[in-house]
Amino acid sequence: MLLLINHATVVVSGTKIADEIGTSRSEVWRLIQQLRGLGVDVAGHPATGYRLRAVPDLLLPEIVAPLVKGTIFAKQIHHYYKIGSTNAVAMQLAAEGAPEGSVFLAEEQLAGRGRGANTWHSARSTGIYCSVILRPAMPPSDALVFSLAAGLAVRAAVLDIAPLLQPDLKWPNDLLLSGRKFCGILTEMNAEATQVRHLVVGIGINVNQSKFPADLRELATSLRIDTGTEWSRVELCGALLKSLDREYRALANDAGARKSILQRFEQNSSSVRGRKVRVEENGGIDGITEGLDARGFLQVRTAEGVRTVVSGTVKIT
Repeated sequence: MLLLINHATVVVSGTKIADEIGTSRSEVWRLIQQLRGLGVDVAGHPATGYRLRAVPDLLLPEIVAPLVKGTIFAKQIHHYYKIGSTNAVAMQLAAEGAPEGSVFLAEEQLAGRGRGANTWHSARSTGIYCSVILRPAMPPSDALVFSLAAGLAVRAAVLDIAPLLQPDLKWPNDLLLSGRKFCGILTEMNAEATQVRHLVVGIGINVNQSKFPADLRELATSLRIDTGTEWSRVELCGALLKSLDREYRALANDAGARKSILQRFEQNSSSVRGRKVRVEENGGIDGITEGLDARGFLQVRTAEGVRTVVSGTVKIT
C-alpha cells in the first residue's frame, strides 16, 4: 500500500511491486484484490501495472506517525483493516506487556464496544476507531479523570480541523453535535487495590458517515452529516493523538491538571450544571445537575438532597 501511495500519480508494474516487497507477481495480484475488497480504489491489472486512483484516507502507521512525532504515541501504532474490537485487543496486549503509548487503529470493527452492553457502529473507513494503552501512576479511584480528559482531547482535535463546530461534552464519555452523539469513549482498566496496572482508552468518532442504521438515526450524527463536508480522518487522528498526549503529560507532571480538566469539562458541557436529568441507576434518579465533584463524578440535586452519580446513563429531560 505504501509503495502505491508513494507513486500515486504513476503506474507501478507488478514486477516492481513484487521486487520491492519480496514476493511473487501472483501474490501481488492477490494483495491488490484484497485491497480492492477493502474499498481501496486501485486501477490496472497484471499486464499493465497498478495505480491508485485516489490516495486513500487510511489510518496507516506510516502516515499517522509523522503527524504525532514527539508524543508518546509515535512509535507503537498498530493498524487493522478489520478487527473485532480495538479495546479488546489493546486490553489483551496490555496485559501481555505492550508498552505505554501503544495505539490500535481499525478501519472497521465487527464488535465495537460502548459502555455496558452497548455496541459501537463501526462502518468501514468512515470513522476513527482508536484505543491507546496508558500506565498512569495513580489509584484506580482516580481513573475517571482519563475519560473526561479524553473527551476534552477529542473536542480540541475536532476544533483543530473544524474551528466553527461546537462539540458538547456529555458526562461521562460522549460528545454531541446538534444534540446527537458523534463520539463515545470507553475506558477500561486493570488494577490492583491501590495502583492502576494499565488503562485502555477507546475512542470512536463518527467522521464521514452519511447515514446510520434506522435505530440510530435519531441518536447519532457525524462530522459529515453535521457540516455537509467530508473530513480527513488522518488529519483528525493526528490531532486527536497530539491532544491526548498533552492532556496525559499534564496529568503526570502538573499538580493542577486534574482541577483544570474538571473546570474545562464543565465549561464545555451544556448538561453538567443546571439541567434536569434522569439517571438510569439504582431504580432511577431525577434531579438537576450541580457540576462535578473533586473526582469527576456528577452531582445531581434530588428531592432527597444531592446525590453523587458514580455510573449510569444520564438523559436530559
